[in-house]
Amino acid sequence: MATNRSRRLRKKMHIDEFQEVGFSVAWRFPEGTPEEQIDKTVDDLINEVIEPNGLAFDGSGYLAWEGLICMQQIGKCTEEHQALVKNWLEARQLSEIRTSDLFDVWWD
Repeated sequence: MATNRSRRLRKKMHIDEFQEVGFSVAWRFPEGTPEEQIDKTVDDLINEVIEPNGLAFDGSGYLAWEGLICMQQIGKCTEEHQALVKNWLEARQLSEIRTSDLFDVWWD
């Protein structure tokens, strides 16, 4: 049975045109990587890939990092966004790089 919901309720529930799709990402720095290099690499990721593409990153780690990437505004990440992030990490020769399938960040 279809349910007709008001725009306000759809927005509050993050569904239909207000759905937000993102993906998780994880990678590992080589053993012995200095803290300054880790900080610089993460800053560069944010400045070169995340910000210019309207993405947001919430993650943490030291040698092993993991986090969530979604859009800064209400919207849906695409496979192109996944490829941008993965290719950038691979170009820095980081290891164990994983990106998940796209998923609804509120309901999956």
